[in-house]
Amino acid sequence: MIRSVVRGFGSALPKRVMTNREMESVVDTSDEWIVQRTGIRQRYVAGEGETTASLGEKAARAALDNAGLTADDIDLIILATSTPDNTFPATSVDIQNRLGMHHGFAFDMQAVCSGFVYAMTTADAYIRGGLAKRVLVIGAETFSRILDWTDRTTCVLFGDGAGALILEAATGEGTTADRGVLTASLRSDGAHKEKLFVDGGPSSTGTVGRLRMEGREVFKYAVGMITDVIEAAFHATGTTADDLDWLVPHQANRRIIDGSARKLGIAPEKVVITVDMHGNTSAASIPLALAVAAGDGRIKRGDLVMLEAMGGGFTWGAVLLRW
Repeated sequence: MIRSVVRGFGSALPKRVMTNREMESVVDTSDEWIVQRTGIRQRYVAGEGETTASLGEKAARAALDNAGLTADDIDLIILATSTPDNTFPATSVDIQNRLGMHHGFAFDMQAVCSGFVYAMTTADAYIRGGLAKRVLVIGAETFSRILDWTDRTTCVLFGDGAGALILEAATGEGTTADRGVLTASLRSDGAHKEKLFVDGGPSSTGTVGRLRMEGREVFKYAVGMITDVIEAAFHATGTTADDLDWLVPHQANRRIIDGSARKLGIAPEKVVITVDMHGNTSAASIPLALAVAAGDGRIKRGDLVMLEAMGGGFTWGAVLLRW
């Protein structure tokens, strides 16, 4: 059977690092408060000339270099983002042009923090369906542009950045020993919209709007929703937490990550943590974490890796793959 195998990875971050100490001069907060409740110590903030498209392009080029490929080898670009450069056209098309790619097709995907998991699942469907051989999957965000910098409950949480993977069609035996995407589990429930949303948009207010969040409500649902999709992925493949080499979660909050791992029986040493360095970069957080852990040699060829995320909507999902 056809499997979608990871061929390359890459990432990009803005130049500016904003520490918690610097955040103390912006809003009434403290480094101790932020670290204790979230695990975040710093985040990257996009500056002049740095956009979702420019960060996405850099991450894409890094992934192409890592894979030993060029844009001519890519059939499809899927960009997961909630902070596009323009209302339209899709920012992925801009990235496609920046890469010098004038064939194939590109589109954006909007599932907020779950966007990269949704995009990976979509790329896998295109590859298994024979509609693409190689797909460049990007998560890129500039959430700093939609934050209310007077709201200390949200502005301390988010950061900017981009990450990318290249998925390539390969032949597998149809077992869990195959390399590539083994299964995916996606969910959404629009009843929770008001718990995490942006209070603007072209059709509603004609403005960009600012991020609004009921933090305690999101936390209340997060662990249960995350474990739901991870357990579904285990069930679909006949695997367990003991078989897993790495859990690469959405990097939103250290307490949510730790709580989910405990509930699932996943050992702490198997969990990739980058929230301390990057903050919550929404759709970019999983590919950024993958680039760190694969880049430093922790994630190796043949490892069984679980990706999971939850975001506004609510949306949530998991992808189980063998690296």
